[in-house]
Amino acid sequence: MIQLSKSEYMLYLKHPAWLWLKKHDKSKLPQVDAATQAIFDAGHLFEEYAEVRFDNITQIGFNNYNEYLNMPQRTTSALQSGVGTIGQGRFVAAYDDAEITCIVDIVEVVQGKELDLYEIKSSTSVKPDHIEDLAFQTVVLEAAGYKVRNISVIYCNNSYVRRGELDKLAMSSQTDVTSRVRTKVGSAKNNISLALTVAQSQTMPDPTPRRTKMSGLREWLGIYESLRPQSEKYNIYKLCRASADQIGMLEDIGVSKIADIPDSFKLRSQQKSQLAATRQDSPVVNLEKIKKFMDKIVYPIYFLDYETLSSIVPPFDGLTPSQQLPFQYSLHIIKEPGADLIHKEFLHTLDTDPTPGVLEALKRDIGPQGTVLAWYDIFEKGRNELMAELQPEYKDFTNDLNGRMLDLMTPFAKGYYADKDFFGSASIKKVLPVIAPDLSYGDLDIQEGSSAQRLWMQSVYENVHSPIEKAKIMDDLRKYCELDTFAMVRIYEFLVALCKGQSSSDPSEQLSLL
Repeated sequence: MIQLSKSEYMLYLKHPAWLWLKKHDKSKLPQVDAATQAIFDAGHLFEEYAEVRFDNITQIGFNNYNEYLNMPQRTTSALQSGVGTIGQGRFVAAYDDAEITCIVDIVEVVQGKELDLYEIKSSTSVKPDHIEDLAFQTVVLEAAGYKVRNISVIYCNNSYVRRGELDKLAMSSQTDVTSRVRTKVGSAKNNISLALTVAQSQTMPDPTPRRTKMSGLREWLGIYESLRPQSEKYNIYKLCRASADQIGMLEDIGVSKIADIPDSFKLRSQQKSQLAATRQDSPVVNLEKIKKFMDKIVYPIYFLDYETLSSIVPPFDGLTPSQQLPFQYSLHIIKEPGADLIHKEFLHTLDTDPTPGVLEALKRDIGPQGTVLAWYDIFEKGRNELMAELQPEYKDFTNDLNGRMLDLMTPFAKGYYADKDFFGSASIKKVLPVIAPDLSYGDLDIQEGSSAQRLWMQSVYENVHSPIEKAKIMDDLRKYCELDTFAMVRIYEFLVALCKGQSSSDPSEQLSLL
């Protein structure tokens, strides 16, 4: 008999073909990577703090497949024995000649077979998918013969500020969502029947991204690319920040290439820049606006990038859950035109608050004059404000730093320079391969910020790596962060050349001017 789990139901809501692949061809689905696993681990970690809201929880749970299989029997036995509160219990019910099943975070017995249902989420608010999730659980419980009275979501309280010993109760918030879930139960029953039909089908539903819902589009586009490889590189599925509705409308009018999108089609500004660059098959350059931006930059020039720690459980006083605090920076410096490039760096390697060390080193390395360039400066400015809250004696310094900061991403984010191979993105990971194709993050063992954060937390704060492993990770972190700021230097060089007329707008012909 086919069985539909809660996670499979949620896949169906994202895209029917997602569920079908899970049931019939899992090899087509991406493996859980380290970054995704870190998100799962954060959720499991938060459960410990949410569960302090309950007394005497009897945990069911499982450690292997056999234990998973007998979870329903153990759950039923626990309830029949008079247990008042169960964690990680599993319920199964017959439904449409099939079975539906879910593992619940918490159920409390009200009386007899009447239960209160709680879902624990590590997010900082109640989200629409939480309601859909709980609607499925409610259908399962009630189909299994229980009555669900009240339904709540327990989530992370992002207003909680750590002061000394962790206040586990204050770390979570709870919201009653009974009425919101009840309005979804009818549609959940209908969707369950549809999902079971898909799960039992021998053919995959149309995988077009237009059918994607619940914020699943970005991930599904990656899956779709492997399912339906496109002969055209610049296809509509590469349209920057496309919505499922936009993709559907383009499919309906027979457009498959970005360049063929009609002028009358409604696009956002970044999409318009992408369309223009793709159509003319060469960069779109607004030299006047680029020069106006570059004229704001004064020597000495500092190229700054932070790497940050973060945890659902605030590791240090003054932090809120998941707040990003710098533990590392890379700084490239050009003191004057034609001067040699200077590199400075700082990396905190102890399981203590890195703020004093970061600020002390930064104040030593950055002089009182000149422009500070960052990529997406809102982030760096926010980290400076946070560090000033933790170390108020540096507030004048960080305020001055923020006042001198400019965002090197601006010419690309605003569309002053747009290349078709940016695919509408202003991410440095998209811009760099076009502007400086000789540089690559692909040669590094750490290639993006989430991995840098995860590995630092594991090796320094959580101490899960050996000394040899930790030493390598620290070396890898230095190389990764240094490339971020060196990449900014190379992009700045390119813009200088462009403004001086020494570049043909062709990155392959750029000169190193500094």
